[in-house]
Amino acid sequence: MKSLKPFILATALFLSLASFVYAQDSQAIIRNRAYQGAEAIQPRYRAIYQLDSNAPATIEKAIRNINNVLQDPRLKEKIEIELIAFSGGTEAYLKNGKYEPALKSLIDQGVIVAQCLNSLKERKLKKEELYDFIAYVPSGNGELVIRSAQGWTIIKP
Repeated sequence: MKSLKPFILATALFLSLASFVYAQDSQAIIRNRAYQGAEAIQPRYRAIYQLDSNAPATIEKAIRNINNVLQDPRLKEKIEIELIAFSGGTEAYLKNGKYEPALKSLIDQGVIVAQCLNSLKERKLKKEELYDFIAYVPSGNGELVIRSAQGWTIIKP
């Protein structure tokens, strides 16, 4: 019986410790499950989405991401968004592309949809080859630098 006492004490200690750790984990899980995201306490939020790829998956992801943030109830009536295309992203704005309805929908929701003029020059494209509702900026990178300095969040899908 004497030899069992240390074993029983060790087992009891182990089980107590395991129960304590489990209870701690349970509290963390409960706290995590209750979390609903950051509170949007600022009066205004601004984000510029950088589109510099012609990969359909990237273009579609950018459009989907913008629509998702526009639907976030925390940001309703508080967010300003710009989509700036340059380099390969220019292809999303070409008239022969498939993104016209999605881009018009973004504009209808208040998103600025803009194109870098440097990229048009480099690609030997004319404005007439892009949708007629596109806005233009001298340079996409310049737009990102200026917006960043103004406090805008830069998002690259």
